[in-house]
Amino acid sequence: QVQFVESGGESVQAGGSLRLSCDGPGTTVAWVKVFWYRNQREMVASITTDEIEEYAESVKGRFIISRASHGRRVYLQMNDLKPEDAGIYHCMSPQNIRDNAWGQGTAVAVSP
Repeated sequence: QVQFVESGGESVQAGGSLRLSCDGPGTTVAWVKVFWYRNQREMVASITTDEIEEYAESVKGRFIISRASHGRRVYLQMNDLKPEDAGIYHCMSPQNIRDNAWGQGTAVAVSP
């Protein structure tokens, strides 16, 4: 079971921006579809190995998921943050989801 490590969460004011990072050992993150989840419930964004992106309706136009050029990291750029965006964000592979294997996540707080 390969576990990814999330970072970048912090407290911001509404309207602000954050960039979350998802790192895996070696280049593992480059070879799988990666999902960002909020509070272990809502799939916020995903990106395939072919760079096809999907977003929850609630974040479309504000969040951008991308892969670093070196292939060892996935980002979630979060713009125009709203209080309802707050939560614990996890990045997951399809295997992590099947196994219900959640890491520590990274916490995002958004004040009005």
